[in-house]
Amino acid sequence: MNKRKIGNYRWVIVTLLLFATTINYMDRQVISYLKEFFCSPVEKGGFGWSNIDYSNVINLFIACYAGVTILAGWVIDKIGTKIGLALSLIVWSTFGILNAFAGSTVALHAFVRSLFGIGEAGNFPASIKTVAEWFPKKERALATGIFNSGSNIGAMISALFVPWCLIYFGDQLGWKMAYVITGVLGFIWLLFWFKLYDAPTKIKKLSKSEFDYIHSDDDGMTAAQIEQNKEKVPWGKLLGYRQTWAFFMGKFMTDGIWWFYLFWLPDYLKKQFGMSKHEVMLPTFIVYGIAIIGSIYGGSIALKFMNRGWHVYKARMTTLLIISVFPLFVLSAQFVGNKEVFGNMASVLAVVVICIAAAAHQAWSANLFTTVSDMFPKKAVGSVTGIGAAAGGLGGVIVSRLSGVLNETYIATPQTAYLIMFIICALSYLVAWAFMKILVPKFSPITDL
Repeated sequence: MNKRKIGNYRWVIVTLLLFATTINYMDRQVISYLKEFFCSPVEKGGFGWSNIDYSNVINLFIACYAGVTILAGWVIDKIGTKIGLALSLIVWSTFGILNAFAGSTVALHAFVRSLFGIGEAGNFPASIKTVAEWFPKKERALATGIFNSGSNIGAMISALFVPWCLIYFGDQLGWKMAYVITGVLGFIWLLFWFKLYDAPTKIKKLSKSEFDYIHSDDDGMTAAQIEQNKEKVPWGKLLGYRQTWAFFMGKFMTDGIWWFYLFWLPDYLKKQFGMSKHEVMLPTFIVYGIAIIGSIYGGSIALKFMNRGWHVYKARMTTLLIISVFPLFVLSAQFVGNKEVFGNMASVLAVVVICIAAAAHQAWSANLFTTVSDMFPKKAVGSVTGIGAAAGGLGGVIVSRLSGVLNETYIATPQTAYLIMFIICALSYLVAWAFMKILVPKFSPITDL
């Protein structure tokens, strides 16, 4: 098919997903820049939380996020992405705003943050299902990489915006304004979602050539047949497939690493290099910015292999293997971050290796998500993505809890705590790839659902 005659409306759709994910991560990331204030002694104006208190709030959020993603994926498969993603955003934006009124009590913050996590659980199942509905297989990793880069953009914005709120409004009001302003943005996005989004069969602006291109993997199915193919798959049945468990392990082993970079990176920079809330803004902004390159470029690597004639599974797994090597750079973070050896360059060098690891994670994530739509029919994509997201959340709880315990155990020498964490971050991807390859040694698409 001549690509010059194909329309571009599908890229409008992925842009909507990009903004939704950006807002999702802005809201999610706020708390990581409030940790210093929350954990400051009460006599200094803070909340007096411990590292474990902070970790518990994070863990309850992740646990609710993880637990609900299974249900969220199943619900989205039933009610569709248009309503499913809208409902998800309404819930997370509402409770994101309400977090500003939680006061200083750990339990109340944990409760509100848990409800916030329930809302956020729908974003990725809905987005991955949307990509499966709007893109042919060879473009899905790239489309996923583009919308998934919103996780970096949101984190970048928060890296500048939240400290600015604390500086401009002062700590006592600033933390509340950070929650309120980021929460309100979601409701603005909602207007564009309802205006521009629907299933491909219902968009009048969609040209026939683009519709045919989107469904070029559907073996000649007509629009009516595509619309009628709505039989739902119980997610319990999906657990009988090795392909589901391959995705499960890929997410379980690696999602927690990204949670660690999101929620603990500012704390690491402050403890390792003595940075203030002003000084931490630029390096975290850079880390999440560089990660965008990994998200988008990583999503295009498999496409290049497929354009050379490689089979989709060989292209995807080769790409994942290449990517899994780069997190090993973070093994050197504490060595190059030693100020006694490298002086003022220590923080720069540490940020560089963390940038490489963060970019590798986003490249990994873009390709990992796409393995679901490679192997499962579209009607099961939301449910399988939900199962994987739950696995990732479980891994996130473990990693975040471990980080909190290590920071409390080595409170006098946090460098040791972060050395252990970076070793885990470095090795997780190769272990995940090995699990996936053992479970699905060759391409095995699901055809009996």
